[in-house]
Amino acid sequence: TTYRDFWRRSLKLASALHRHGIGKGDTVTVMLSNTPPMLEAHFGVPMTRAVLHSLNTRLDAAVIAFQLDHAETKVMVVDREFANVVGEALALAKVKPLVIDYDDPEYPTDAPYPKGEPIGSLDYETFVAGGDEDFAWSMPDDEWDAISLNYTSGTTGNPKGVVYHHRGAALMAYANTIHAGMGKHAVYLWTLPMFHCNGWCFPW
Repeated sequence: TTYRDFWRRSLKLASALHRHGIGKGDTVTVMLSNTPPMLEAHFGVPMTRAVLHSLNTRLDAAVIAFQLDHAETKVMVVDREFANVVGEALALAKVKPLVIDYDDPEYPTDAPYPKGEPIGSLDYETFVAGGDEDFAWSMPDDEWDAISLNYTSGTTGNPKGVVYHHRGAALMAYANTIHAGMGKHAVYLWTLPMFHCNGWCFPW
C-alpha cells in the first residue's frame, strides 16, 4: 500500500466512526493483530478525538469483559481470529458496543486455530467504504487530551488502565525515530504487537 492510500483509508475510518456518533473521549476498542486495520485505527480513531483501546490478543474472556466495561467501549473492531473469545467477553460485559468484524485475507485457512464466525453487525471493509476520504478531521483541542488507553494484563487483580495523551505519544514517536536511527528510507522489521503500549508509539 502507499502512504496516500493509507491516509485516505484512515480518513474514511474516522468519517465512518464520526457518522456512528464517535467523538471526543469515546472509546474505540480493537482486538487485532498487526494488520492494516490496526495501523489505520491508530490514526483514524484519534482523527475523531476519540480514544483507542487495543486489547491484548492473549487475554481470556473475563479480563476482556472487565476492560470493555471499564473503558466504556462504544465501538469494537475484532479480527475473526479472536471472535470466539470476544463473543464470550461481550456476553459477560455490561456495555453493548457496535461490533465490526475484520476478516484478515492473509490469515492461513489451514491454521491450527480456525477463524470464528462473524459476531458483529458490520464488516470492516464495508464500514470503511462508507466513510468520506474528505473528512474534516481536526487536531486535539489540547495536547494533553487522551489518544489511547492501555491496560495491564491483570495478573495480580483486575487490569489497571493507563491513558496516553497526544503530547506524550508525539514525543515518544520522535524519540523512537532518533533512538532507532530511522533515516529517510529506513527499512524496519516490525515484531512488537501494536496492542502492547501501542507498539511503544512506533505506529505514530
